[in-house]
Amino acid sequence: MAGIRDIRRRIRSVANMQQITKAMKMVAAAKLRKSQEKVVASRPYSKQIQDVLSRLVQVQTDVSHPLLEKRPVKKVGYILVTSDRGLCGGFNANLIRLTRSLLEENKGVNVGLVAVGRKGNDYFGKGRAEVIRSITGLGDNPDYGVARQVAQEVIKLYTSGELDEVYLVYSKFISVLTQEPSLQKLLPIESSGEKPAGLYTFEPEPQQMLERLLPKYIESQLFSALLESKAGEMGAKMTAMDSATENAKDMIAKLTLAMNRARQAAITKEISEIVGGAAALE
Repeated sequence: MAGIRDIRRRIRSVANMQQITKAMKMVAAAKLRKSQEKVVASRPYSKQIQDVLSRLVQVQTDVSHPLLEKRPVKKVGYILVTSDRGLCGGFNANLIRLTRSLLEENKGVNVGLVAVGRKGNDYFGKGRAEVIRSITGLGDNPDYGVARQVAQEVIKLYTSGELDEVYLVYSKFISVLTQEPSLQKLLPIESSGEKPAGLYTFEPEPQQMLERLLPKYIESQLFSALLESKAGEMGAKMTAMDSATENAKDMIAKLTLAMNRARQAAITKEISEIVGGAAALE
Protein backbone atom coordinates (compact mmCIF):
# COMPACT_ATOMS: atom_id res chain seq x y z
CA MET A 1 0.00 0.00 0.00
CA ALA A 2 2.96 2.33 0.60
CA GLY A 3 3.79 2.07 -3.10
CA ILE A 4 0.23 3.00 -4.03
CA ARG A 5 0.32 6.05 -1.73
CA ASP A 6 3.57 7.20 -3.33
CA ILE A 7 2.10 6.85 -6.81
CA ARG A 8 -1.02 8.78 -5.79
CA ARG A 9 1.17 11.54 -4.39
CA ARG A 10 3.08 11.71 -7.67
CA ILE A 11 -0.17 11.83 -9.65
CA ARG A 12 -1.40 14.78 -7.58
CA SER A 13 1.94 16.54 -8.02
CA VAL A 14 1.93 16.06 -11.80
CA ALA A 15 -1.73 17.14 -12.00
CA ASN A 16 -0.90 20.38 -10.15
CA MET A 17 2.01 20.99 -12.51
CA GLN A 18 -0.29 20.33 -15.47
CA GLN A 19 -2.67 23.04 -14.26
CA ILE A 20 0.22 25.50 -14.02
CA THR A 21 1.56 24.74 -17.51
CA LYS A 22 -1.94 24.96 -18.96
CA ALA A 23 -2.46 28.37 -17.37
CA MET A 24 0.97 29.56 -18.61
CA LYS A 25 0.06 28.40 -22.11
CA MET A 26 -3.14 30.48 -22.05
CA VAL A 27 -1.27 33.55 -20.76
CA ALA A 28 1.39 33.15 -23.47
CA ALA A 29 -1.32 32.81 -26.13
CA ALA A 30 -2.93 36.08 -25.03
CA LYS A 31 0.42 37.91 -25.01
CA LEU A 32 1.34 36.36 -28.37
CA ARG A 33 -1.77 37.81 -29.96
CA LYS A 34 -0.81 41.34 -28.86
CA SER A 35 2.85 40.89 -29.83
CA GLN A 36 1.91 39.52 -33.24
CA GLU A 37 -0.30 42.54 -33.94
CA LYS A 38 2.57 44.89 -33.09
CA VAL A 39 4.97 42.97 -35.35
CA VAL A 40 2.58 43.12 -38.29
CA ALA A 41 1.98 46.84 -37.71
CA SER A 42 5.71 47.68 -37.47
CA ARG A 43 6.93 45.80 -40.55
CA PRO A 44 5.65 48.27 -43.22
CA TYR A 45 7.28 51.25 -41.46
CA SER A 46 10.57 49.42 -41.01
CA LYS A 47 10.63 48.33 -44.64
CA GLN A 48 9.68 51.76 -45.96
CA ILE A 49 12.33 53.66 -44.01
CA GLN A 50 14.88 51.09 -45.18
CA ASP A 51 13.83 51.59 -48.82
CA VAL A 52 13.95 55.39 -48.59
CA LEU A 53 17.34 55.33 -46.94
CA SER A 54 18.70 52.84 -49.46
CA ARG A 55 17.59 55.03 -52.37
CA LEU A 56 19.00 58.13 -50.74
CA VAL A 57 22.40 56.53 -50.22
CA GLN A 58 22.43 54.96 -53.68
CA VAL A 59 21.38 58.05 -55.66
CA GLN A 60 23.14 60.75 -53.66
CA THR A 61 26.73 59.52 -53.84
CA ASP A 62 28.17 62.81 -52.58
CA VAL A 63 26.55 62.64 -49.13
CA SER A 64 28.54 61.55 -46.09
CA HIS A 65 27.81 60.63 -42.50
CA PRO A 66 29.72 58.88 -39.66
CA LEU A 67 27.24 55.99 -39.74
CA LEU A 68 28.04 55.39 -43.42
CA GLU A 69 31.79 55.38 -42.88
CA LYS A 70 33.55 52.13 -43.70
CA ARG A 71 36.90 51.45 -42.06
CA PRO A 72 39.22 48.48 -41.46
CA VAL A 73 37.53 46.00 -39.16
CA LYS A 74 39.41 45.68 -35.89
CA LYS A 75 36.48 45.00 -33.60
CA VAL A 76 33.03 43.61 -34.42
CA GLY A 77 29.98 44.18 -32.25
CA TYR A 78 26.94 41.89 -31.99
CA ILE A 79 23.65 43.02 -30.49
CA LEU A 80 22.16 39.84 -29.06
CA VAL A 81 18.43 40.04 -28.32
CA THR A 82 17.23 37.31 -25.96
CA SER A 83 14.48 37.04 -23.36
CA ASP A 84 14.66 37.89 -19.67
CA ARG A 85 12.90 34.66 -18.67
CA GLY A 86 13.09 30.99 -19.57
CA LEU A 87 10.45 28.28 -20.05
CA CYS A 88 10.31 29.02 -23.79
CA GLY A 89 11.82 25.88 -25.28
CA GLY A 90 14.89 26.35 -27.46
CA PHE A 91 14.22 30.04 -28.16
CA ASN A 92 17.23 31.40 -26.27
CA ALA A 93 19.41 28.33 -26.90
CA ASN A 94 19.12 28.79 -30.68
CA LEU A 95 20.14 32.46 -30.47
CA ILE A 96 23.06 31.66 -28.18
CA ARG A 97 24.16 28.86 -30.50
CA LEU A 98 24.13 31.23 -33.50
CA THR A 99 26.12 33.82 -31.56
CA ARG A 100 28.68 31.22 -30.48
CA SER A 101 29.19 30.16 -34.09
CA LEU A 102 29.70 33.82 -35.08
CA LEU A 103 32.28 34.24 -32.31
CA GLU A 104 34.14 31.16 -33.52
CA GLU A 105 34.16 32.52 -37.08
CA ASN A 106 35.72 35.78 -35.86
CA LYS A 107 38.48 34.34 -33.70
CA GLY A 108 41.06 36.57 -35.37
CA VAL A 109 39.03 39.73 -34.69
CA ASN A 110 38.11 41.34 -31.39
CA VAL A 111 34.41 40.88 -30.66
CA GLY A 112 32.15 42.72 -28.23
CA LEU A 113 28.56 41.92 -27.28
CA VAL A 114 25.68 44.22 -26.48
CA ALA A 115 23.39 41.87 -24.54
CA VAL A 116 19.73 42.86 -24.70
CA GLY A 117 17.92 40.45 -22.39
CA ARG A 118 18.99 38.62 -19.23
CA LYS A 119 19.49 35.15 -20.76
CA GLY A 120 22.16 36.26 -23.23
CA ASN A 121 23.89 38.36 -20.60
CA ASP A 122 23.90 35.49 -18.08
CA TYR A 123 25.42 33.09 -20.60
CA PHE A 124 28.12 35.25 -22.18
CA GLY A 125 28.76 37.29 -19.04
CA LYS A 126 30.55 34.33 -17.45
CA GLY A 127 33.77 34.96 -19.35
CA ARG A 128 32.61 33.40 -22.62
CA ALA A 129 32.73 36.76 -24.43
CA GLU A 130 33.26 40.46 -23.78
CA VAL A 131 29.92 42.02 -22.86
CA ILE A 132 30.44 45.75 -23.38
CA ARG A 133 26.82 46.73 -22.63
CA SER A 134 23.93 44.94 -20.93
CA ILE A 135 20.27 45.97 -21.06
CA THR A 136 17.70 43.85 -19.18
CA GLY A 137 14.18 44.18 -17.84
CA LEU A 138 12.46 44.68 -21.20
CA GLY A 139 9.10 43.40 -19.96
CA ASP A 140 6.35 41.89 -22.09
CA ASN A 141 5.74 45.11 -24.06
CA PRO A 142 9.05 46.65 -25.19
CA ASP A 143 8.49 50.27 -26.13
CA TYR A 144 10.30 52.53 -28.56
CA GLY A 145 12.22 54.12 -25.71
CA VAL A 146 14.16 50.90 -25.16
CA ALA A 147 15.08 50.75 -28.86
CA ARG A 148 16.19 54.40 -28.71
CA GLN A 149 18.36 53.64 -25.66
CA VAL A 150 20.05 50.71 -27.37
CA ALA A 151 20.48 52.72 -30.59
CA GLN A 152 22.17 55.58 -28.76
CA GLU A 153 24.57 53.16 -27.07
CA VAL A 154 25.43 51.45 -30.37
CA ILE A 155 25.83 54.72 -32.29
CA LYS A 156 28.14 56.03 -29.58
CA LEU A 157 30.27 52.86 -29.73
CA TYR A 158 30.49 53.05 -33.53
CA THR A 159 31.18 56.76 -33.93
CA SER A 160 33.84 56.65 -31.20
CA GLY A 161 35.67 53.91 -33.12
CA GLU A 162 35.23 51.28 -30.40
CA LEU A 163 33.31 49.13 -32.90
CA ASP A 164 33.97 49.01 -36.65
CA GLU A 165 31.01 46.81 -37.62
CA VAL A 166 27.76 46.08 -35.81
CA TYR A 167 25.44 43.14 -36.41
CA LEU A 168 22.02 42.40 -34.96
CA VAL A 169 21.24 38.86 -33.77
CA TYR A 170 17.56 38.31 -33.05
CA SER A 171 14.75 35.81 -33.55
CA LYS A 172 12.52 36.55 -36.53
CA PHE A 173 8.88 35.63 -35.96
CA ILE A 174 7.62 33.35 -38.73
CA SER A 175 4.70 31.61 -37.05
CA VAL A 176 3.65 30.29 -33.65
CA LEU A 177 5.69 27.15 -34.23
CA THR A 178 8.62 28.74 -36.08
CA GLN A 179 11.09 31.36 -34.89
CA GLU A 180 14.14 31.84 -37.08
CA PRO A 181 17.42 33.09 -35.54
CA SER A 182 18.53 35.88 -37.87
CA LEU A 183 21.64 37.97 -38.48
CA GLN A 184 21.38 41.52 -39.84
CA LYS A 185 24.17 43.99 -40.53
CA LEU A 186 23.33 47.24 -38.80
CA LEU A 187 26.46 49.40 -39.17
CA PRO A 188 27.91 50.72 -41.36
CA ILE A 189 24.67 51.34 -43.18
CA GLU A 190 24.82 50.05 -46.73
CA SER A 191 22.62 50.30 -49.78
CA SER A 192 20.47 47.28 -50.57
CA GLY A 193 21.87 47.24 -54.12
CA GLU A 194 18.43 47.27 -55.71
CA LYS A 195 17.88 49.74 -58.52
CA PRO A 196 15.52 52.55 -57.46
CA ALA A 197 12.07 52.23 -59.02
CA GLY A 198 11.77 56.02 -59.31
CA LEU A 199 13.46 59.29 -58.50
CA TYR A 200 12.91 61.06 -55.18
CA THR A 201 12.96 64.79 -54.63
CA PHE A 202 14.38 65.44 -51.18
CA GLU A 203 13.53 68.47 -49.07
CA PRO A 204 15.52 69.71 -47.27
CA GLU A 205 18.93 68.77 -48.67
CA PRO A 206 19.97 65.07 -48.66
CA GLN A 207 22.70 65.76 -46.10
CA GLN A 208 20.17 67.16 -43.65
CA MET A 209 17.90 64.23 -44.37
CA LEU A 210 20.67 61.84 -43.44
CA GLU A 211 21.31 63.61 -40.15
CA ARG A 212 17.73 62.93 -39.11
CA LEU A 213 17.04 59.71 -40.96
CA LEU A 214 20.03 57.52 -40.07
CA PRO A 215 19.52 57.48 -36.27
CA LYS A 216 15.80 56.87 -36.86
CA TYR A 217 16.71 53.98 -39.13
CA ILE A 218 18.86 52.36 -36.43
CA GLU A 219 16.09 52.86 -33.86
CA SER A 220 13.42 51.40 -36.15
CA GLN A 221 15.49 48.31 -36.96
CA LEU A 222 16.17 47.69 -33.27
CA PHE A 223 12.54 48.26 -32.32
CA SER A 224 11.42 45.88 -35.04
CA ALA A 225 13.91 43.26 -33.77
CA LEU A 226 12.62 43.67 -30.20
CA LEU A 227 9.02 43.17 -31.34
CA GLU A 228 9.93 40.17 -33.51
CA SER A 229 11.86 38.59 -30.65
CA LYS A 230 9.06 39.17 -28.15
CA ALA A 231 6.50 37.60 -30.46
CA GLY A 232 8.86 34.67 -31.08
CA GLU A 233 9.41 34.27 -27.34
CA MET A 234 5.66 34.11 -26.66
CA GLY A 235 5.15 31.65 -29.51
CA ALA A 236 7.96 29.44 -28.22
CA LYS A 237 6.63 29.66 -24.66
CA MET A 238 3.12 28.72 -25.75
CA THR A 239 4.44 25.73 -27.68
CA ALA A 240 6.67 24.65 -24.79
CA MET A 241 3.83 24.89 -22.26
CA ASP A 242 1.53 22.98 -24.58
CA SER A 243 4.11 20.20 -24.86
CA ALA A 244 4.60 20.21 -21.08
CA THR A 245 0.84 19.91 -20.56
CA GLU A 246 0.62 16.97 -22.95
CA ASN A 247 3.64 15.30 -21.31
CA ALA A 248 1.99 15.70 -17.91
CA LYS A 249 -1.16 14.09 -19.30
CA ASP A 250 0.85 11.12 -20.58
CA MET A 251 2.70 10.83 -17.27
CA ILE A 252 -0.57 10.81 -15.32
CA ALA A 253 -1.88 8.04 -17.57
CA LYS A 254 1.28 5.96 -16.99
CA LEU A 255 1.21 6.56 -13.24
CA THR A 256 -2.49 5.65 -13.09
CA LEU A 257 -1.75 2.41 -14.91
CA ALA A 258 1.11 1.69 -12.52
CA MET A 259 -1.16 2.42 -9.53
CA ASN A 260 -3.85 0.07 -10.86
CA ARG A 261 -1.28 -2.66 -11.34
CA ALA A 262 0.07 -2.13 -7.83
CA ARG A 263 -3.47 -2.23 -6.41
CA GLN A 264 -4.24 -5.39 -8.40
CA ALA A 265 -1.02 -6.99 -7.16
CA ALA A 266 -1.88 -6.08 -3.56
CA ILE A 267 -5.39 -7.52 -3.90
CA THR A 268 -4.04 -10.68 -5.51
CA LYS A 269 -1.53 -11.03 -2.68
CA GLU A 270 -4.26 -10.66 -0.04
CA ILE A 271 -6.47 -13.22 -1.78
CA SER A 272 -3.55 -15.63 -2.03
CA GLU A 273 -2.86 -15.20 1.70
CA ILE A 274 -6.52 -15.82 2.55
CA VAL A 275 -6.70 -18.89 0.32
CA GLY A 276 -3.42 -20.18 1.72
CA GLY A 277 -4.60 -19.66 5.31
CA ALA A 278 -7.92 -21.41 4.61
CA ALA A 279 -6.09 -24.35 3.03
CA ALA A 280 -3.81 -24.60 6.06
CA LEU A 281 -6.82 -24.87 8.39
CA GLU A 282 -8.37 -27.79 6.49
